[in-house]
Amino acid sequence: MDEANKQYFIQILTKYRLGEATPEEINFLESYYNLFDLNNDLITDENEADYLYLKDAIKANVDERIAQYQKKPVMMSSRSGWITYAVAASILLFISVGAYFFIHNTHKADNFAANTYKGIMPGTNKATLTLANGTTISLDDAANGQIAKQAGVKISKTADGQIVYQADATGQDQVAQNTVTTPKGGQYKIILPDGTNVWLNAASSITYPTVFKGAEREVTLNGEGYFEVAKNRAMPFRVKSALQTIEVLGTHFNINAYADEGLVKTTLLEGSVKVTSATSSILIVPGEQAVIDRSGNGAISKQQVNIDKEVAWKNGVFSFADEDIREVMRQVSRWYDLDVVYEGDMPTEKFFGEISRSSNLADVFRILELNNMKFAVEGKTVKVSYGK
Repeated sequence: MDEANKQYFIQILTKYRLGEATPEEINFLESYYNLFDLNNDLITDENEADYLYLKDAIKANVDERIAQYQKKPVMMSSRSGWITYAVAASILLFISVGAYFFIHNTHKADNFAANTYKGIMPGTNKATLTLANGTTISLDDAANGQIAKQAGVKISKTADGQIVYQADATGQDQVAQNTVTTPKGGQYKIILPDGTNVWLNAASSITYPTVFKGAEREVTLNGEGYFEVAKNRAMPFRVKSALQTIEVLGTHFNINAYADEGLVKTTLLEGSVKVTSATSSILIVPGEQAVIDRSGNGAISKQQVNIDKEVAWKNGVFSFADEDIREVMRQVSRWYDLDVVYEGDMPTEKFFGEISRSSNLADVFRILELNNMKFAVEGKTVKVSYGK
């Protein structure tokens, strides 16, 4: 922690001891105590009494929070087990106190962002529609109303940005494939011709027919997407993605199948899902996640997960649990459209918590820097290093 931030922390610590801290400052101290070792560079002879007072006053609160977390239906991988107090003290939490911290350092944060991360903004709603004939349409730039017509199907954009398909008599007999693609730094919601809602995360795509015909509804996903499938028992809905096919009748689920992730994960929120790979098949129920290791033979395992975490991206939040810096940076790089270069050894500590996806990049990196991560941005490339 740099000297300015250290002095800011000590100032709040003193106010806490005197009973003058605001609720926001108390929340900041509690969270910081929970997650960082304060003994090394923050505690001096002058404020040791304040620290001990803080420690005694907060410990019960911290223990209670972690006990509550342990009761939640969140299953980590078998090698990690449940998060304990000792582990919680060594990992970083992305929470609202981080935003509070930056608000109280407004001038410094603004200069930092302006000088270092100029032009790098959070992702927005943007995507490209590719028609069957290869024509591409920028959906974020397209005017409302009809934007295309193909194979007897009118494609329109509504005032709220949705894409709507309307087939005439000839369109019911003709089928053309369309693809919606989000770039890095983009996301988009699509309503498929059958009424199914799909949210695409950054750097993702979905290919689907302009009209669903035959015995099933089939689409292909690359990257990550959240589906709310329109019910139709006579026509199952199938999603093809990396290493697997998902089959449902009507349900809510999330698929994470990014090519640079080691695991392909399908998480069910509602209904039931059948996941099939080249070598196995499995059924999952709400709260479960099917997992395929890209380095394996297609075997599918399943586990209980925190579904709020798995779909946090759809709700505008980065949510991390038991993830290392490389996993964190893969999500950050997709959303802020960055290339990442790692310099030297990275820490083994895991990261845990949340931060809004609308945060500017400076805020995200300044929170990570509290855990001794270092970032140097040159254009659209960020160099990541670690050191105390």
